Amino acid sequence: LAAMRLAKNRGAKTLAIVNAKGSSIAREADMLIYTHAGPEIAVASTKAYMVQIAVMYLLAFEFALAAGTIDETECRKLVAELQQTPDYISEILKNKEQTQFIASSLITADSLLYIGRGLDYALSMEGSLKLKEISYIHELKHGTISLISDGMPVIAVATQKALFEKTISNIKEVKARGAKVVLVCRDTYQPDMDVADLKFGLPDFDDLLMPMLAVVPLQLIAYYTSVLRGNDVDKPRNLAK
Repeated sequence: LAAMRLAKNRGAKTLAIVNAKGSSIAREADMLIYTHAGPEIAVASTKAYMVQIAVMYLLAFEFALAAGTIDETECRKLVAELQQTPDYISEILKNKEQTQFIASSLITADSLLYIGRGLDYALSMEGSLKLKEISYIHELKHGTISLISDGMPVIAVATQKALFEKTISNIKEVKARGAKVVLVCRDTYQPDMDVADLKFGLPDFDDLLMPMLAVVPLQLIAYYTSVLRGNDVDKPRNLAK
């Protein structure tokens, strides 16, 4: 709120993307988009995260169309694909037992690492945040490879085709140093034992929109890890709405 007020004082136009109707930011912004996610009970927000990303995609598509970097046909195609994400997410949720199994391998960990490139880097940050907030496992995302010890869990996200081989190379490096790797990638990729110990497969989808799908298993892994550790998932310690 203070940042928005400073921007307005400097003469900037402000756009608010909010879920809470009538909030201070909603009242004071020049432009407003409500996400309509409904009440978010848990401190570790998941619904709001998903719909905020959806709104940002729509904005990006419109900006790209206005700037001429995509044409109307491409814009309509991207919007249609975004509208398909609920169906894909429903399919992913049918495999939630797999995330429970992965979580069971993390409950004794004191710390872990995330690996991801490009959009997968941003995904790793969301997975990291959720895991830290509700399971209290320290995440060493910015740690060097020298911090990896035998058996340390590493959650690797590899959904971007252009960066896939580089990410797999990074994963092999940590695996060679004794890491226990959980790989989140497309179903079509079958990792060897020198790449991953566990895998969560995702349906094939547009690279640009893969974060909408890949974030679901990351959030579920954090959720089930917290539950298995006996934590209060909705009200983590030292955090409040």
